[in-house]
Amino acid sequence: MEPGEPWTDDPYARALRTGRGPLYLRRTAPCAPGTAELLPLDVERWCAAPDTADMDVLRRCTGPVLDVGCGPGRLVAALAARGVPALGVDISPAAVARTRRHGGAALRRSVFDPLPREGRWGTVLLMDGNVGIGGDPVALLVRLRTLVRPGGRLLVEAADDDVDEHLTVRVEDAHGRHGRPFAWARVGTTALLNAAAAARWTLTGRWIADGRAFVELHRRNPGLDMLSPADGQHLTAQGGPTRP
Repeated sequence: MEPGEPWTDDPYARALRTGRGPLYLRRTAPCAPGTAELLPLDVERWCAAPDTADMDVLRRCTGPVLDVGCGPGRLVAALAARGVPALGVDISPAAVARTRRHGGAALRRSVFDPLPREGRWGTVLLMDGNVGIGGDPVALLVRLRTLVRPGGRLLVEAADDDVDEHLTVRVEDAHGRHGRPFAWARVGTTALLNAAAAARWTLTGRWIADGRAFVELHRRNPGLDMLSPADGQHLTAQGGPTRP
């Protein structure tokens, strides 16, 4: 049987329909000694109500909010319940269907496709490892900068270890069923901040909640866009209040 398209008709779709794993990303290239070949995906948490770490992120959102790679839609639905305009985008039909079923608005679309309200979103969310989309965090962050209005924010979840990996992976379940390989990335906070500087975002916050690492970035005002990359890196290094 031919493997299905990534995130679409592979075991991810089945896991979202049931709300249960186990589910993994499997590295398709040989691993270095001591490197995990299987990377667990936290399907049960994604399909549950927002936890305390999620709620901390949602409190920082200014509408309208775009959730990139919204998955089963827990964050979009929670924002909608609060009366905050929000839209999820995901390439998985199962993710879009589940988001809508739980009261959120969602489109089946890649973040690199044309999207509604380009340049006018107040907040963009990039949670649950979705900074790995496309395997090139700088390219992704550059794209997201075109979606946010001047002064808007990007809330990103980093990997919980200090990693900077560009991978080829596939989604796989506990029975070995899998989809096709695709490019992915894993970046911890250090690598994420380097990518953000290269994409001309300004750091305004970073924190850890329930063992998960988060970063708040802002799109600079138009006048700051004339700064040199070195100036931008300095601003990012100095940028804004942080929390342990």
